[in-house]
Amino acid sequence: MGKQLKSVLALFFGAMILTAASLAGAAELREITVEREEDRYVLRSETYFEAERESLFRVLTNFDLFEKFTSAIVESNNVEPDEQGRPQFYARMEGCVLLFCKSFIRNGHVETKPITEIIAISDPENSDFHFSHERWELTDDGEGTVMIYEFEMEPAFWVPPVIGPYYIKRALHSGSANAINRIERLALNHQAKLEDEGKKVVQSTGDQ
Repeated sequence: MGKQLKSVLALFFGAMILTAASLAGAAELREITVEREEDRYVLRSETYFEAERESLFRVLTNFDLFEKFTSAIVESNNVEPDEQGRPQFYARMEGCVLLFCKSFIRNGHVETKPITEIIAISDPENSDFHFSHERWELTDDGEGTVMIYEFEMEPAFWVPPVIGPYYIKRALHSGSANAINRIERLALNHQAKLEDEGKKVVQSTGDQ
């Protein structure tokens, strides 16, 4: 059972780290660290993307797109703002090994500083985590963007003692490449769409 849980957790952590992997010729993983203190895990990564900051921001604040990042996210949606006007989100991740399956649900709200910072905070009463806090920081770097990703969480489900920072880091490295490729592609597609719309506006103005 411990080996099965490791495999499922690898899928989960691969889905959670949406900002840490190498993309040939485009994204560059510059740093990743994982620490553990008792039942709480803290991850930090720095990645360079060719996509512009605004496009990455639009992709990462649209939870309707998260299912396209990785097959481990089986359902993800934007949810109506709460009473304080904060956008909310719902995400369900799932992994199966043989006959053993595990789902992880997160419900929470999002706080943003356009187009530089995204913070996603899970509600422990409606999630499989006692604590879950994610933060994306976006800064311009030449023609691309540097993304700092910080993820601190304390699972409400049992984690085998052998799952330590080393194993989680290895799982993050091996499980997130496909997600990053898709995020980069979505951001670049969004960027191309904006550029195309801008050209149409200029052309329309010139024809008048």
